[in-house]
Amino acid sequence: MTESSPAFPLGPDFLDRLARMENDVDERQLAVRAAADALRSAIDELLTTAADIDAIRSSTELVSQASELLAAREHGRTYSTASEASLAGSDVGSREFLEYSPLFGPANPIAPPLTLTITEDSVVAHATFGDVYEGPPGCVHGGFIAAAFDEVLGMTLSWVGLPGMTGRLTIHYRSPTPLHTQLRFQGRLDRRDGRKLMTSATLHAGDRLCAEAEGLFVLVDEAMFERLRAQRDARA
Repeated sequence: MTESSPAFPLGPDFLDRLARMENDVDERQLAVRAAADALRSAIDELLTTAADIDAIRSSTELVSQASELLAAREHGRTYSTASEASLAGSDVGSREFLEYSPLFGPANPIAPPLTLTITEDSVVAHATFGDVYEGPPGCVHGGFIAAAFDEVLGMTLSWVGLPGMTGRLTIHYRSPTPLHTQLRFQGRLDRRDGRKLMTSATLHAGDRLCAEAEGLFVLVDEAMFERLRAQRDARA
């Protein structure tokens, strides 16, 4: 049985859940976010610096000191769930997704990060990609574009309450995607056929279409993610 895109009945509850998660952020987590921001800044500076070798060596010592300070402290995963967009609205996902997603996470230094907004029938994410994401000169690497599409479409599935895993993701690159420019990703669920979830998304820089995506996701129950989490934790 094939169903057309739903009317996003879980949208209000999903947004309320995200708002509650953000309100629950404590002082320690704010400090982790600040550290992630500092790391992003350091990476950006390293990629474009023309500093002399002494400055490079001094900065290396400072970074090494920070790593050594943390290495000497207690370790262990501080979040128990998955950094997976399609779980952001579920009990399995919880707040940790927002914190540690490699694309959305403010506490993840490799994330741009993407920021989330909602329209009437789709999920929208904005981001500005810096030099660390460069592929063609002055442009975002296509692999990062694909990863962002995957995460935005996963977030779309969270919104409609259909957690799934990527089965196929097809990207159509329409024009170069500029660095240091606010970009707009927009994703939607087009239809459902049993466990198959057909999605689509676009990427714009201003009015210019940069890329389009078509994603096939496979609906899975939360028990599967629980099993994967247990296997991950057993290896820790």
